[in-house]
Amino acid sequence: MIPDQKLIVAINERRSVRRFHQEPVARTVVERILAAATRAPSAHNRQPWRFAILDDETSKQSLAKAMGERLRADRAADGDEMSAIDTDVSRSYSRITGAPVVIVVCADARVMDHYPDRRRSEAEYLMAVQSTAMAVQNLLLAAQSEGLGASIMCAPLFCPDTVAEVLDVPREWKAQMLVMIGTAASGGSGRPRLAPDQVAIWVSGDGAAPTAPGDQT
Repeated sequence: MIPDQKLIVAINERRSVRRFHQEPVARTVVERILAAATRAPSAHNRQPWRFAILDDETSKQSLAKAMGERLRADRAADGDEMSAIDTDVSRSYSRITGAPVVIVVCADARVMDHYPDRRRSEAEYLMAVQSTAMAVQNLLLAAQSEGLGASIMCAPLFCPDTVAEVLDVPREWKAQMLVMIGTAASGGSGRPRLAPDQVAIWVSGDGAAPTAPGDQT
């Protein structure tokens, strides 16, 4: 049987799109994309992903402004040049406000198992993060299937409390990333990828030592 190649084509053709036309995205389309995201696997089937959808100018501007202020303060504390800080803050603001839809993706670890020790507690939190990331990949591919462009920003990881405060969501919703969605104004550019034999090893049970990535001759 010849496998269906549509999914492989979609994966290979996906690009990070950062420039969008300003036409709105119908909420029914966003709902279909979110439904696809929620079909991702998750640890213990706890489905820790949470989404806050911003599709109006006021909410996007409020989030962009608050994140920009936090970015400015952090970089100023690092001693960076003000001109470089201004450029970084302006770029971040434009990316957030320039997208018709911004989906703030969060992980809520309250639904995960809880342990008295730090080692297992940290593992459970990472499970929530991994599960949420898998939902985002579904989301990105679903957006592409709807004929839309999308890209992510992981900047909320540096200011989850700021994001929660602006959005007025529980502080336990730890922001992981933003997903910007809209009709693409550019095709996005392909970025180089390492080949499988550069990042993977075959582990054999016959006692032969595995060949580390990059060691092939």
